[in-house]
Amino acid sequence: MAIARAERLVNLVLCLLSTRQFLTAERIRAIVPGYADAPTDEAFFRMFERDKSELRDLGVPLETGRGPEEGDGYRIARRDYELGDIDLEPDEAAAVALAARLWDSPQLTGAAHGALIKLRAAGVDVDEAAPAAVEPKVRTSEPAFPPLLAAVQAGQAVKFGYRRPSPAQTMERTVEPWGVVAWRGRWYLVGHDRDRDAARCFRLSRFVGDVTTLGKPGEVRSPDGIDLLSFVARTEFAPQPSSPARLWVAKDRAFGLRRHATVVDQQDDGDVVEIDLKFPESAAKWIAGFGPDVVVIEPEILAKSVRERLLGVVEGKR
Repeated sequence: MAIARAERLVNLVLCLLSTRQFLTAERIRAIVPGYADAPTDEAFFRMFERDKSELRDLGVPLETGRGPEEGDGYRIARRDYELGDIDLEPDEAAAVALAARLWDSPQLTGAAHGALIKLRAAGVDVDEAAPAAVEPKVRTSEPAFPPLLAAVQAGQAVKFGYRRPSPAQTMERTVEPWGVVAWRGRWYLVGHDRDRDAARCFRLSRFVGDVTTLGKPGEVRSPDGIDLLSFVARTEFAPQPSSPARLWVAKDRAFGLRRHATVVDQQDDGDVVEIDLKFPESAAKWIAGFGPDVVVIEPEILAKSVRERLLGVVEGKR
């Protein structure tokens, strides 16, 4: 926001807070610094409409009514504008500071910092830098996190690509989101899966591509009394079917992997083996640890995941 516009908005707020009467637009133009620079009446009214919209977006309670002068007028009631008394117990203030240290996301870090500033301005002692018994950290680096959180708040359905571990494939899903929650260091979307007509949870690390919103805001509502964390816990603890994988293993190497695999083809430089993986996503890290001694033949999604990890190691050493 330009400095001149910011100053004009501050002057407008001060003016409307200082009056009990409704001031017309013409009266505001005459007494608020910044509006006199408008070259024409049309330019002023466009500027004034933008400023009113900006104030409402900022949460300023702008009232409209009839004043002593002809035409609609405006004012800001102090009872609606002023912040009420905030009284937090020491443990509550500590919880607020702990929550502010929780987020590791550019989008949410700014919001948390702004909340702390407002609390301190209200006289609440929130010591963000004080040492804590625990050091929380919830990482929100998944690209899908911001659009999903926005969709939950707006009450809109979403469409996205989702990578299933078993069987290994990527599918398009349409979901009515109920919430985004963290469980055991991972983020999950919980909602109603329109394709399956049932409640489902989706791990954000398996999202593929962009998240798009569907429908109008307010069309989606979460069920009353739903416990999202319990739903995720029950789903993640459910028995998972194993997913077969075919690998090439160098001769006389990777014995830790060979113990869990079955040789299906012997070659001069190594063996082709098959192995059942209950958690293919975490298995990619384990397989990548064998380096060039193990190559994933299929499924392709596992092979791609292992290659990405190996390329990340190479890039990190450059």
